[in-house]
Amino acid sequence: MATPPNTRHPALLGVALAAAAAGAAVYAYSRRRPPLATVPHVDLHRYAGLWYEVARLPQPYERGCTHVTAEYRPLADGRLDVRNTCHKPSIYGPAKVVRGTARVVDTATNAKLKVQFQWPFEGDYWVLALDPAYQFALVGTPDRKSLWLLSRTPQLALPTRHNLINLAREKGFPVEKLVYTPQPQSAQP
Repeated sequence: MATPPNTRHPALLGVALAAAAAGAAVYAYSRRRPPLATVPHVDLHRYAGLWYEVARLPQPYERGCTHVTAEYRPLADGRLDVRNTCHKPSIYGPAKVVRGTARVVDTATNAKLKVQFQWPFEGDYWVLALDPAYQFALVGTPDRKSLWLLSRTPQLALPTRHNLINLAREKGFPVEKLVYTPQPQSAQP
């Protein structure tokens, strides 16, 4: 007759119980977070245009990316054409361009979108903070695993950057993991 696993390897049982408890704690913490609030309204025509990525939470598809930009263009059907550009291995290195579309999922605010780069996969894109003049933005996902600080210029003033980071921290994002995106000192033509 076989010995039950917990008596053969009591240390393994302890590890398994600790892992289960940690998983339950993470789940409970994530359930306690308040819903992620977005801005009250986004004018998609004003939001359209070129944005520079100032900082981001690490994403596998952006590993090694510098001089990252996102360009949005309104389409006749209400969606946005999305063009993301990443330069590797330096800000003047070759550009990799990925194209997709974004669709509004909350028409009351236009602040919650779904972005698709490859069918059938879509990702959340929520506008969490937006300058009244549409010069900088904070964008993230409701699971708090993705976050981007965006600016119309390659660099963002430090006080503004710090304010956006503090806001992201208040919203429950792990801002200590932010990666700051190298950008050219001035916009390229």
